[in-house]
Amino acid sequence: MELLCIQSQEHDKLPLAELKAVIECENMELNISKITEGLILLTDISNENLDDYYQTFVRRLGYTHEVDEVILKSSIDKLEKDILAIDWSRYISENFAVRVKRFNSPIDTVAIERKVGSLILSKCENVKVKLKKPDSLIRLIAHEDAIYMTKKEKLNAVINDIVESHKKGQPVLVGTINIDTSEEVSELLSKRGIKHNVLNAKFHELEAEIVSHAGERGAVTIATNMAGRGTDIKLDDEARAAGGLKIIGTERHESRRIDNQLRGRSGRQGDPGESRFYISLEDDLMRLFGSEKLMGMFNAMGVPEGEQIEHKMLSNAIEKAQKKIETNNYGIRRNLLEYDQVMNEQREIIYGERMKVLNGESMRSSIIKMTTDFVEKAVDLNISGEHNQEEWDYKSLNEMLLPVIPIEPVKSDASVKTIDELKHVLKERAIKLYESKEAEFPEAEQLRELERVILLRVIDARWRDHIDDMEQLKQGIGLQAYGQRDPKVEYKMAGYDMFDAMTEGIAEDTVRLLMNVRIEHKVEREENTEKLTTNREEETSVRGPVRRTDKKIYPNDPCPCGSGKKYKNCCGRK
Repeated sequence: MELLCIQSQEHDKLPLAELKAVIECENMELNISKITEGLILLTDISNENLDDYYQTFVRRLGYTHEVDEVILKSSIDKLEKDILAIDWSRYISENFAVRVKRFNSPIDTVAIERKVGSLILSKCENVKVKLKKPDSLIRLIAHEDAIYMTKKEKLNAVINDIVESHKKGQPVLVGTINIDTSEEVSELLSKRGIKHNVLNAKFHELEAEIVSHAGERGAVTIATNMAGRGTDIKLDDEARAAGGLKIIGTERHESRRIDNQLRGRSGRQGDPGESRFYISLEDDLMRLFGSEKLMGMFNAMGVPEGEQIEHKMLSNAIEKAQKKIETNNYGIRRNLLEYDQVMNEQREIIYGERMKVLNGESMRSSIIKMTTDFVEKAVDLNISGEHNQEEWDYKSLNEMLLPVIPIEPVKSDASVKTIDELKHVLKERAIKLYESKEAEFPEAEQLRELERVILLRVIDARWRDHIDDMEQLKQGIGLQAYGQRDPKVEYKMAGYDMFDAMTEGIAEDTVRLLMNVRIEHKVEREENTEKLTTNREEETSVRGPVRRTDKKIYPNDPCPCGSGKKYKNCCGRK
């Protein structure tokens, strides 16, 4: 008898070491056979010890998820015959469920579960299928993979499989990674005289019609893995009798989820079906992870052209390649989320301020605070020395302060002895200046509306620039890793500094615009009663030579104003 242990794959050595320790402590008579990572077969167990060993393993093993009795070894081709040969009444009382666990296998787990379940129901009486918490669980382990050396050999095998399925009337759905592969398969099928439909992005208008006929007897449909998703392929009676929908994958996707979605197109809602993937060492997924070494090894072994390769090393290589890409993609998505979280926090603050403006709230208190904060910032940046007024740089202070808040230039004042007193005086001047601006408006609400308009425009302009700056920062922040710094931490710190600079810029721009705003009074134009004529009217009138009525005054002549000076030095200079 045999027991199958499904172990955790989080550790390389601990699960197997724990299993060996329990076997040694309990003096168990059995042999250990490692099938693959996480799958251990215990063989040569006597019938009288099987139950005791099973209970011991279930009770004591922490790194082993399941311990199952091996009922019968089988292959996909002999599955139906072997399932029917088992006396399931020994294992099933009232209800059961079938679970398939794949180890590097391209089979459709859903289709196999449904097929085995239907076979057991046909063999047993008074039993039901219960998917949630069943009394009896039938566990199937699938461990197989088929690979070809070159892409040419793989495509030939795909075409041969399609032809064989087409002869017996079984509908076939061929899944491809990209449009180029789908067109290549289409060309090969055309050479073999197989009628088919192509479903890809180039024929999206015909997608619904193509999918509606994909389940008919003898139908062959070529589609990218993303095409036709969300649409059930309905089988007719003849197609169902021929074996149901057959899924053929021409290449493994970077994501196992996409492969599983393609496999799941068959065996839906109790319909029969099967799936199989064809892989070559020249596929993009394999080339990324050192298929050259594998290619050299199998060439040295003298593998004949066109022969299918079944090897544990290849299956593990495919599984590891997909896991590496998925891990990398997950890391990218996680980093993007963490980066976006920084922007999201800033976005909530900015949008909160915008909503206050849009809701018509009074911004006067905010404007006053912006004004006083700017005054304090200007003093802190330009004035140093708490008690030594001779060191105070009034020139730099005025150059920074006056363009924004046009008050009188700051000068040395004996009454102002400390920096805090200077800040207090300048804040009062700035507030008085703003209050004088308020007095210029006929109604205070007019200034409130102006505050909202200016603040909203400044926020939007600064926020757009900030978004561009943050995007540029994100593009180059990864280089911080070369300096042994965490890029995410550096991005957060730099982002917050840039956000603070943006808010200070918003405050400064808003105060500058409001402090320098002027009210223009409408100027009434006087009505010109002088008769105006057009060019056409002037042309019709008689025009004579223009004659000078006054005597011409030359530059050196005495000025006619009576000053006694020459004309050029007196009125002639005006």
